[in-house]
Amino acid sequence: MTTATLPLSPQPQASSAKRAPKRVLPGFHLTLGYTLFYLSLIVLIPLSALLFKTFTLTWVEFWAAVASPRVLASYRLTFGASFLAALFNVFFGLLLAWVLVRYEFPGKKLIDALVDLPFALPTAVAGISLTALLAGNGWIGQYLEPMGIQLAFNRNGIVIALIFISLPFVVRTVQPVLEDAEKELEEAATCLGASRLQTFRHVIFPSIAPALLTGFAMAFARAVGEYGSVIFIAGNMPMISEITPLIIIGKLEQYDYAGATAVATVMLGISFALLLVINGLQSWQRRRAGGKP
Repeated sequence: MTTATLPLSPQPQASSAKRAPKRVLPGFHLTLGYTLFYLSLIVLIPLSALLFKTFTLTWVEFWAAVASPRVLASYRLTFGASFLAALFNVFFGLLLAWVLVRYEFPGKKLIDALVDLPFALPTAVAGISLTALLAGNGWIGQYLEPMGIQLAFNRNGIVIALIFISLPFVVRTVQPVLEDAEKELEEAATCLGASRLQTFRHVIFPSIAPALLTGFAMAFARAVGEYGSVIFIAGNMPMISEITPLIIIGKLEQYDYAGATAVATVMLGISFALLLVINGLQSWQRRRAGGKP
């Protein structure tokens, strides 16, 4: 007797079970193409035009435009004041973010909204307001100048203006990290006998250090390119309180376009190098916090 063999039922293909989920956006190549096109249109092409205009100068003309004593003094003032403002905001921005995240108090939402005010406020309005406040006949300056403290129309006013416009970058960068931090780790450290300083140094700070570096970099970059709020309170005295963006505007008004682009290229190169260093430190901090070699 012969037995008939039944046809085997088809097995489901393994590939169908592992089918990739549908994506909302188109494929990688098309999305990457649009991204590079938009980035080139908005960033790379304007920067390329800046460099090409600078290349029309000879080396002697370029060096004369970017290394005159007046321009070098503006470099020192611009980058030094921006560094001080960003460093100041790292400390007080962290303190403000900590208060907004960890405490409940009347008017908290109002203070949280005021942090974003420098984002929305025109920089010229900020400069006029600070000048009216800190000048010799201002609300605060009229009491400080008799004591020999002058905060307007000098380098002090520049740092104050840069602190004002760059504060939100640190607060808004650190605030989400503090909100996501595990409070159980802090409680465990306290139960093990750690002091407040030890808890902050070994538990809290390693988790927020990359965010602090990011906030510092963003605040520094914002302050380096600031113009509107500074010119009203700086005094704009050559070799004393003249920032580099004002040098560039002055060259443009004199139709020295090549000289203006040369100074702008130097600022771009220095800012880019500093941001690379800060991003490298941030990446190193993340690897260290993750336990990677």
